[in-house]
Amino acid sequence: MIDATAIVHSDATLESNVNIGPYSIIGANVSIGSGSVIGSHVVINGPTVIGPNNKIFNFCSIGGDPQDKKFKKEKNSILQIGAGNTIREYVSINRGTDEGGGKTIIGNNNWIMAYAHIAHDCVVGNNTVFANNASIAGHVVIDDFVILGALTVVHQFCRVGCYSFSAFSSVILKDVPPYVLVSGNSAKPSGLNREGLKRHGFNSETINILRKAYKAIYRDASPLKEALNVLTDLATESTEVEIMRSFIASSKRGIVR
Repeated sequence: MIDATAIVHSDATLESNVNIGPYSIIGANVSIGSGSVIGSHVVINGPTVIGPNNKIFNFCSIGGDPQDKKFKKEKNSILQIGAGNTIREYVSINRGTDEGGGKTIIGNNNWIMAYAHIAHDCVVGNNTVFANNASIAGHVVIDDFVILGALTVVHQFCRVGCYSFSAFSSVILKDVPPYVLVSGNSAKPSGLNREGLKRHGFNSETINILRKAYKAIYRDASPLKEALNVLTDLATESTEVEIMRSFIASSKRGIVR
């Protein structure tokens, strides 16, 4: 159903069972998948592709131009949103830039709370949570099952590893390894995200091996190169440790430490 007060561009594509609320504006080159619900006063600009069964609440700005002075209205600027996401009030998500590959990508089943901001060229995985006012700058990568606490901000080009957690008002300036809890300004490691791992079904054996990996990186006061050697040994026992080791070894910004 499309409310009589909504404006839908003739070049927009709406699949079956899409609901558009009062006073919303759907621009050219916007595609919205079946079962998605768009609230009132939402503005969606294209090129933007939104998958099925998303719920976008009132007053969101989706697919706006990148907030980048280098952006020159290039055509290679796209926002891609997957399926089953909940995007709450006043969220803003920008399209990509040529420099960043042209795409901002949001995966599936994410919970993005009010006033959150996702900048140009970001890649957000699946099953993440952005609490109220969490903001990520351009070119940030958020891996699966990450939780960003309220008012968390992430510096451009940082990566936040899977199953990690940031506490309220964290300022993340470097990469956050998988499974790690961080807090503060600037963010520092505060332990393994054990509670989160338990909630996602990690068994005690895996958590104990990850604790050993965390200790090698953060508690033993060893150079990072030596800590990675310890993780290499532990990785023979655990795929999860290998994920952590590979993440740290490939970090370009360095990790929180």
